[in-house]
Amino acid sequence: MALGSVLLEILQRPTIGEVLSEILIFVIPLWVAVAVGVLVGWAWKPKWASNLSREMLLDSKVSKEAKKEGEFSATTRSSVIPSFNILKFQLPSCVSWVADDGGFQKDSLSVPPTLNSECSSSKMKKEKPDLVMEDDLEHLSKLVEVTDGGPAWIQMMDRSTPTMSYQAWRRDPETGPPQYRSRTVYEDVTPELMRDFFWDDEFRAKWDDMLLHAETLEDCPTTGTMLVQWVRKFPFFCSDREYIIGRRIWESGRMYYCVTKGVPCSSVPRRNKPRRVDLYYSSWCIRAVESKRGDGQLTACEVMLFHHEDMGIPWEIAKLGVRQGMWGAVKKIEPGLRAYQKHRASAAPLSRSAFMAQINTKVSADYVRSLESRTSSDMLEIESQETPEKRVGNNIPKFLVIGGAVALACTLDRGLATKALIFGVARRFAIGRRM
Repeated sequence: MALGSVLLEILQRPTIGEVLSEILIFVIPLWVAVAVGVLVGWAWKPKWASNLSREMLLDSKVSKEAKKEGEFSATTRSSVIPSFNILKFQLPSCVSWVADDGGFQKDSLSVPPTLNSECSSSKMKKEKPDLVMEDDLEHLSKLVEVTDGGPAWIQMMDRSTPTMSYQAWRRDPETGPPQYRSRTVYEDVTPELMRDFFWDDEFRAKWDDMLLHAETLEDCPTTGTMLVQWVRKFPFFCSDREYIIGRRIWESGRMYYCVTKGVPCSSVPRRNKPRRVDLYYSSWCIRAVESKRGDGQLTACEVMLFHHEDMGIPWEIAKLGVRQGMWGAVKKIEPGLRAYQKHRASAAPLSRSAFMAQINTKVSADYVRSLESRTSSDMLEIESQETPEKRVGNNIPKFLVIGGAVALACTLDRGLATKALIFGVARRFAIGRRM
């Protein structure tokens, strides 16, 4: 209606010259907005677009070859027109805007072959003799002592309940996704119970509603090292994510360094859905601390968590989502922890993963301090190398966003409400880039 009234007002001008000039004034901002949109699309250029073009090109070649050979079978016909299927599983996993239909399909996640059958222990040792090594302990200890040489941490949150307190920080490295650090203190919990709680995948399924599938692929009864597969549920507009995780625990007194990180595993084939997350790091340090009741007793438990991952979602959007949903997700952990306390108090048998959590590599406090004092040149590089294309794709120039909002506001309507909405979105996005 507003667009029609504007056009009608232009056409009622007394002379043709005035009509043409008004039309030019009206159309130019529209073309500017289109140009800005093209620039934004070119700068973002998500990975699924490249994959889509490659697959369509491959399918066109297949169809041509099939026509030449006269073998246009039903299988070939289904591959010649792949657009809907490609978009169906490429857009949700990479751009995360289109909803998946049917959610998590158990058939699409058939149980992978365990290492007891096709993926034997000897093959695993040959492929990767040490999933989690001393360098990982060194890196985690430096993160805990804030001596890793990374950017400064920016505080995001400071919340508490009567039985739990929570603080969170974030930092943005030059390459790689945003990194998060949190400190949570739970009252009346021992470090050993907290260690087992986070490791117990069988019980985790009862309180972590994002965990769809957890399976131990391999474990070492000597060091406690484990290779596990997780599938986590994402919001309706994203596809689920698969994680192949190596994990191990070091014990120094009653202080536990728990390392979990993404590791390669060729024995578990990749699927289109769920999408595998390769860059994943989530490690924590657990220790007893004084209760906030002020009685001088070490009856509380501190968990220092360090986490980052590349989920295949633009980092600016992921940061906004983390900020909005962080406290709600943290509050869901404590009810699960209290239920686990009751579960363990009932003398229920230990699960395999909880049993493995109790096999720790013991190190002295002096040894940990010697790791922390090593030169930064010996540090383990956790971040993977980012391609220039991906770096550009996750950092859209702010002037493109604001410029597009200006052009759009000038084109769509002359009312203040529309302009306020558009500028508000642009401002929100710009502020989000600094979060």
